[in-house]
Amino acid sequence: MSQYCSVLLLCAPYSALTYSLPASLPREMWREGVRVIVPLGRSLRVGVIVGTDVPAPEGCACRDVVWPVDLQPFFSPAYLDFIRDLSVRQMDAPGRILARVLPSALREVPSFRGRDGRIVPLGELDGSGDRAGLAVAWLDGGFSPVVAQRRTERLYSLTSEPPWAVRPQATAQLDVLRYLDVHGVSSSKALAGHFGKSVAQVLGTLARKGLVREVESAFETADVCASGPVRLTLTPEQERAVGGFWELLQADAAESALLFGVTGSGKTAVYMELARRALCAGRHVMLLAPEVAIALKLYEDVRSALPEAPVRLFHGYLAAGERLRTFAELAGRTEPCIVVGTRSSLFLPLEPGLVILDEEHDASFKQDEGLVYQARELAFGRISRSGGLLLMGSATPDVKVFHAARSGGIAVESLSNRIGESRLPEVTLVDLRSEPPEHGPFATSVRDALVATIQAGEQAIILHNRRGYAPVLYCESCDTPLKCPHCQVSLTLHKRRELLLCHYCGYTLLFPLSCPSCKGHEFLPLGAGTERLEEFLRDELPQDTRILRLDRDTARRAGSMQDTLSAFARQEAQVLVGTQMLSKGHHFPNVTLVVVVDGDLGLNLPDYRATERSFQMLVQVAGRAGRGDKPGRVLIQTRNPGHYCWQYIRDNDYEGFFDREIALRRAMGYPPFVKLALVRISLPTDQPEGELLASFGGRIRALGAASGVRVLGPAPAPLAVLRGRKRFQCLLKADSWPAIRGVCAEMRKTLRTEKNVRMSVDLDPVDML
Repeated sequence: MSQYCSVLLLCAPYSALTYSLPASLPREMWREGVRVIVPLGRSLRVGVIVGTDVPAPEGCACRDVVWPVDLQPFFSPAYLDFIRDLSVRQMDAPGRILARVLPSALREVPSFRGRDGRIVPLGELDGSGDRAGLAVAWLDGGFSPVVAQRRTERLYSLTSEPPWAVRPQATAQLDVLRYLDVHGVSSSKALAGHFGKSVAQVLGTLARKGLVREVESAFETADVCASGPVRLTLTPEQERAVGGFWELLQADAAESALLFGVTGSGKTAVYMELARRALCAGRHVMLLAPEVAIALKLYEDVRSALPEAPVRLFHGYLAAGERLRTFAELAGRTEPCIVVGTRSSLFLPLEPGLVILDEEHDASFKQDEGLVYQARELAFGRISRSGGLLLMGSATPDVKVFHAARSGGIAVESLSNRIGESRLPEVTLVDLRSEPPEHGPFATSVRDALVATIQAGEQAIILHNRRGYAPVLYCESCDTPLKCPHCQVSLTLHKRRELLLCHYCGYTLLFPLSCPSCKGHEFLPLGAGTERLEEFLRDELPQDTRILRLDRDTARRAGSMQDTLSAFARQEAQVLVGTQMLSKGHHFPNVTLVVVVDGDLGLNLPDYRATERSFQMLVQVAGRAGRGDKPGRVLIQTRNPGHYCWQYIRDNDYEGFFDREIALRRAMGYPPFVKLALVRISLPTDQPEGELLASFGGRIRALGAASGVRVLGPAPAPLAVLRGRKRFQCLLKADSWPAIRGVCAEMRKTLRTEKNVRMSVDLDPVDML
């Protein structure tokens, strides 16, 4: 009698199809979670067994599964259940979701090699050979799947910033160099897709000239901040926190908790001690950071504090081969280990007993493109199946998380004091209305404080969350700014790189140039970015002052971010200028001054989280000052000193800020008091939208009213044109996610027949632009 299984396809149509199990092969070869080779049409594809002993479908014949790819299940039942739940939330097929998170080589039909090195042809496995004999050899480990070396991608990085020693006539070389300068470390596949196969010869020439090099990753696992071993001699506050969290970790049910600690209070030491205890109890640990630089620092902390612990590093910038090896190694691993990484680590196929989200408030824990997800929700989905603990740590928690803690929904432990003799810095507002900038973007008092800090042999951090030289380049002949033709936003001047760049789509123009509108040649740069700040400070500060800059532009070369942070930690520079990437997670004991150039930047964005986000960033960057034995100062320049957030930033009063913010959200009907979704609709700029949006909006609002969902819009998005497409948004508010998902499903049905119209759904959005 035939037996059947359900196989989830990892390619189109991404469905779960029923296949028969070959009668000639042992039953133990077919288990849930095993990847298998199955026929689909005239080809062979890889799928995952998601059910055994399923009933035979009526009215049709089933084809046999060809052969397993795994001797042991690659995915646990809990992992597959997690993917199914995620597919419901994302309103997408589970096969498509699994295909998006797996390395491509795990989705391809492999070849098989025996112990003697002989390749076992697929023809022998699908019935033409001695399948029973091959099954015995398979179960005995006599042969196994192999991944072809051709699938390994090479990564290329620049070795230096422009200008490069290349002849102007070598346009192909210059084009590749500029591409790497804009896009950062890039794979051979991406470069060939953009330039064609001939790019390999160009890369070889550039490598011989020392301008390009092949790298393993965009980031290196060096000691980022050279801070030495993590201290595991805990303070009484830390001991209390560890004890409380350890009780939760030992509970029978899954738990969530918050570690609410001021900057510099030693949250990392709490993480290390909990990880040590979890490993001793036989539990896997995931320690996740919002950014790769912080993950690398945590990786070094783990290796220093727990030198005997097996630890793996995982993030999206690893080479394809390294990602594949990590996935394959962790699948079915039973010996406990620690995974340090970024949000994508949550898709690794092991069952974590402890998941720690460091700086849990950070927006980088939200994935906004492709598979849209919030790491916090995925992490709870993982530990809810393993009966573990989700621990979130921050000095400025997400308002929704702190509301859950205040309401008793999750446990909370607090660290109110900094470690050792360090104290929280004094925060001062500099009112630019009464003390206008007279030294570039700086008020006189701020410039004097910078000079005094440098003369005292101390260090300063300057935050300005705008990269480039100038955000607007204004043509003085026709009185218009230069804009991106695809996004209708101003092009940012990057002076040293000699180009104008759109920070949304990557469109570039070489500079200097003639005005596209009037052919004029006189331009006025308006505003200032981090590059212009660096240039000004080199002229303004004492001549021997060394200044470093850290932003996305300077971090594009492999290892450049680590080099910058390490040099500043070694006090090889007195000033570090940068964007929000330097505002959290870094420990520089000699920094006694932090300057925020424009504290109002971001406060007035059309986003209900704008004030919360600004508060978090400013408190975090303020926490970089005074972490050693010297007191710290923070100077924040503002033109709006009356804004309510400033008093809470000055007093480092997160709870006071939370009380004010939560009252506003309750009154206005925003999370955590409602469920919120943002639906984005786009169409080509030359396609009329009036009739479409009118009929669509009316139908959806009526459907929302019937379902208990309030629908706002559609209305033009704050960024109305991006990448050559007009953008519109609908905001959906309701008391339940199923109601919102139902309306979104109807939206998709309504727009399915509309030509060139795209729609995406972001549940619990972080970016409202």
